[in-house]
Amino acid sequence: MPTSSASTTDSARSAGGGVQSLERAFDLLERMADAGGEVGLSELSASSGLPLPTIHRLMRTLVACGYVRQQPNRRYALGPRLIRLGESAARLLGTWARPYLARLVEETGETANMALLDGDEIVYVAQVPSKHSMRMFTEVGRRVLPHSTGVGKALLAGFPDDEVRALLARTGMPAATDKTIITPDGFLAALAEVRRAGYAVDDNEQEIGVRCLAVPVPDSPTPAAISISGPAGRVTEPATERIVPVLRQVAVELSQALTSPGPAAQGGL
Repeated sequence: MPTSSASTTDSARSAGGGVQSLERAFDLLERMADAGGEVGLSELSASSGLPLPTIHRLMRTLVACGYVRQQPNRRYALGPRLIRLGESAARLLGTWARPYLARLVEETGETANMALLDGDEIVYVAQVPSKHSMRMFTEVGRRVLPHSTGVGKALLAGFPDDEVRALLARTGMPAATDKTIITPDGFLAALAEVRRAGYAVDDNEQEIGVRCLAVPVPDSPTPAAISISGPAGRVTEPATERIVPVLRQVAVELSQALTSPGPAAQGGL
């Protein structure tokens, strides 16, 4: 049966409305994450510019699906079903990063890592080991506090000082070695140096005998950093001058890969 032009127009309008609702729903979820995971409808309306009835309709759908839950105080919080999605995405992120980390190993000779900021902790999501017999291993999935790591410094250098102080107050600053920075003022001074230099150094601060160089992945969908780590006798100052430009270039290329919509989105499904 031929399709009338009116029904075709209605179908297109319906499809467009569905896409718009999907975009708006994801935008609200991201705004909730930016606000710490819990917000009120009026806050979402003010930040998004959407009318309250539209937000209420979208939130009802997200609640019904388990991606948002309504708290006893009537505010809305990110729901538990997002945890499974986030864990799966983090595993895939590590998979996508491995070819770039392998290139770092080829060009620097040292173990390459990728880490994310998850809440107040650093979690390692990918690693490619060095080919040297003496090499550094960081177990994928390992969680550490950011103040004693190069990747932690690289990530927190992008945050305002007051937010960094609040994080340090929550986590404390235990010493992993006698080189670990254990005061907020000392750590903020180190972050200022990271911003000036454009890269972070862990100089025997997480483990004696190990140096780490790290840079953030620019425009990453979630705060991420890549690093190389190796014996302090190999990761020297002259080696640093050679390695940092490679780290920066690989971080840019990884960023482009992560933010690209991919061939399906570019060329149609």
